[in-house]
Amino acid sequence: MSISIKSIPIQATPQKKSLALDANDWKALDDIKEWSHFSQSIDKENARWESHIVIEGMHCAACAFKVENALKPLSGVDEISVNATSGHAKVIWQSNLITPSLWVSSIYKAGYQAFPASDLLHQDERKKTQRQALWKLLVAGFCMMQVMMFSVPTYMAIPGEMTSNMKSLMEWASWVITLPVILFSCGPFFKSALNDLKTKKISMDMPVSLGILIMFIVSTAATFDPNGLLGNEVYFDSLTMFVFFLLIGRWIELKMRDKTAGALDVLMRRMPRMVNRLNANGMIEKISVSLIQIGDVLEVKPGEAFPADGKIIFGSTHADEALLTGESAAIIKSVHAKVIAGSFNLTNSIHMQVELLGQETRYAKIVRLMEKASTDKPRLALMADRIAKYFLLVVMLLAFGVGIYFWQFDHAKAILAVVAVLIVTCPCALSLATPAAMLSMSGFLAKQGVLVQKMQALEALTQVNTVVFDKTGTLTSDQIFIDKIFTDNSMTEKEVMAIAASLSSSSLHPVSKTFVHASEPNHTLKIEKIEEVSGGGLLASTSLGDFKLGSLTFCGLVGDEFNHLKEEQLQVHLMRNNNWVASFMMTELIKEDALLSIQALRHQSLNIEILSGDKLSSVKRVADQLSIQNIKGQCSPEDKLKHIQLLQSQYSKVLMVGDGLNDGPVLAFAHASIALGQGAPLSQAKSDFIILKGELYLIPKLIAQAKRTMKIVKQNLLWAALYNLICIPLAVMGFLPAWLAGLGMALSSLFVILNASRLAF
Repeated sequence: MSISIKSIPIQATPQKKSLALDANDWKALDDIKEWSHFSQSIDKENARWESHIVIEGMHCAACAFKVENALKPLSGVDEISVNATSGHAKVIWQSNLITPSLWVSSIYKAGYQAFPASDLLHQDERKKTQRQALWKLLVAGFCMMQVMMFSVPTYMAIPGEMTSNMKSLMEWASWVITLPVILFSCGPFFKSALNDLKTKKISMDMPVSLGILIMFIVSTAATFDPNGLLGNEVYFDSLTMFVFFLLIGRWIELKMRDKTAGALDVLMRRMPRMVNRLNANGMIEKISVSLIQIGDVLEVKPGEAFPADGKIIFGSTHADEALLTGESAAIIKSVHAKVIAGSFNLTNSIHMQVELLGQETRYAKIVRLMEKASTDKPRLALMADRIAKYFLLVVMLLAFGVGIYFWQFDHAKAILAVVAVLIVTCPCALSLATPAAMLSMSGFLAKQGVLVQKMQALEALTQVNTVVFDKTGTLTSDQIFIDKIFTDNSMTEKEVMAIAASLSSSSLHPVSKTFVHASEPNHTLKIEKIEEVSGGGLLASTSLGDFKLGSLTFCGLVGDEFNHLKEEQLQVHLMRNNNWVASFMMTELIKEDALLSIQALRHQSLNIEILSGDKLSSVKRVADQLSIQNIKGQCSPEDKLKHIQLLQSQYSKVLMVGDGLNDGPVLAFAHASIALGQGAPLSQAKSDFIILKGELYLIPKLIAQAKRTMKIVKQNLLWAALYNLICIPLAVMGFLPAWLAGLGMALSSLFVILNASRLAF
């Protein structure tokens, strides 16, 4: 299956304008080949899928609530999560109960467009939206200046200096110039508010639209009939100034959101739409990336992205794998070298043979992780969302009450107070406070080679007081060397090495990689069945008999005849049909950045421990070099889990760092967890963070960044609370003019996003 950047946006067909569209308009999406491009199966037994989409047209948290509420009642939609900051949404649904066309049409009926998260078209749509927003802003700004030019003389004139005819002329001119603002610049507000009425939901555009319409209707009435019921005061200057400030705030916010959520889009833009394939005649043909098949030979030119995982079969070049692996330097790639989908070819044209496609590529797995993180909501964000859900309803009721009260005394003040309350009270800053900071931080970490799997873990990371490391492959490098080989003389050293390499080829353990790199496999050995026993080794049935490759205990080597194997170093043993065949004495190297990383963690007042499946003597040798006192060796996965539970019972908040198959349970159970990028898939699946290249120095940086993030989140929440506590009473008392209310509303959201954007640097 290939990752296809399809040209079908999830939106209505252009010839139909009505929101009440039939689901048949999206029937193309009901083909599994289509929905699999932006979805993955998470439960085959219950036909459950997880789809990631981008929602266009959202402006605030209330918009996200509308999308969620549009899908929640649908039978077959199990879960919907929408992030208002990034515009990304996650939908978990059952294909035996509902089809994508049905839930996508519901999104459109709610007033929004949806695109696959892997679709490049939504980026074009976003650029188009930004251009339209800029035009509306420019029109509003130009009209505002013209209206102010007509309004200033009425403010500056001494009583009796300006005639009623001249004043009326100024007001008529202001009314004419305000019309483009109402008819063009305010279009998005009115469209959204109208949709709110149709769907019986409330978004932030509803009170904004009411405020604009009230000011325009009152001012129009005063212009046409100065002696009428609504008085003779006009507010065209306040109206145009408010719209201008609101639009400039939204435009900047749109740009900042785009930048905030940009790490995922950078990944998306890496995949080409078209590729050059060599056909059977050796001629190059240009095809869609969706048509690539395993075994195809592709030509990749300098500056292009590799469209699939594979190997180079002709030529040599340099590749940029920074965003996918965390490796900042360009990597030399020659014949037989592996290349990763989404990385860039830098210097020369090469021919590559496709080995992995679509959802199986490393690129696709990283994209899925980032998509999941972009829709994940931390505890603080969920709390803010719950508050914001009821905030708009309270605003509407408050504005209504204020209007009734002031109307008894002063019609003009009543109108201004109602408008100010409708405009100034905005839940956007409250709802954006947490996700804006989280997304900025996760985007920054992605560039450093750290992927965030669970946003909730960022808060947990700030609470840890103990860091527990696995040893092999975590504190030690993959560079493990074989010092000595003992055999039973039935096979040569070369023969036992070849068998060990054959058995190890299916394992990701660092020791297994040592055998694979040290020897060619035994090509006559046919493996019929192989199993990796967590914390023990490999168990295989082959054409040459049953083999075990693993630890002393796993192989059951006891007795005086094996005393020579009890050396104080890492060792692996090979058994054939329950008979000892060979033993390998290994030497492992500590990672270059291990000591400095441990020291940095100690400077953060964290306790350090090692928890390993290796024997205690081997663990102690590593611990002594790193000055770590608290160690435990020869731990099974159950032993590790019990030790973490013991620490937690003693009020420790544990961060677990590991990479092995046997680390999966403790990574899942720890308060927070980090898996290293080259580790076992199970350990990665159970972890909160993945360090792609396995650099330990990123751990103290990650903890420091998490603390910085939570500090900014608290600043944002405090600002949102203070803003509303100060501005709402002023608006209720009628002391806040409409233009200042609009400026305050725009600045409140801008402050939150700008403050959060500091995390991206």
